[in-house]
Amino acid sequence: MRVVLALLALSAPPAQADSVVATRTLSAGMVILPQDVRMDPGQQGGIGDLDQVVGQQLQVMVAEGRPVQPRHVASPKLVDRNQIVTIIFERGALRIEAEGRAMAAGSVGEMVRVLNNSSRVTVVGRVAPDGSVIVAQN
Repeated sequence: MRVVLALLALSAPPAQADSVVATRTLSAGMVILPQDVRMDPGQQGGIGDLDQVVGQQLQVMVAEGRPVQPRHVASPKLVDRNQIVTIIFERGALRIEAEGRAMAAGSVGEMVRVLNNSSRVTVVGRVAPDGSVIVAQN
């Protein structure tokens, strides 16, 4: 009886999973749009949900028909290196804003170094959803 169950388990077809695949060749650095990808039933090795891919930025080129893997995508960079950004310092009722130059690219929530244009001091802050960099907050 055990032998029969073991043989049945071994002969079962592998589980198929749907994966997100590229509808055309996608370049590294581009932000994925809904028309760039589709679900492919039975395709394995990729992300299984379109919502996890659309709006993400590609880290590598993905050929047409190939699955998009988790290591291929990341949150899009909201701040580019050398971009002029607003530096915000908030504590209590005090709010100070200054202009600075980002020393590195960053996505929302990432820490980046920014050179304050007027004082020439480098500060570290977190990228906000509006593209500003918050160096201190309540």
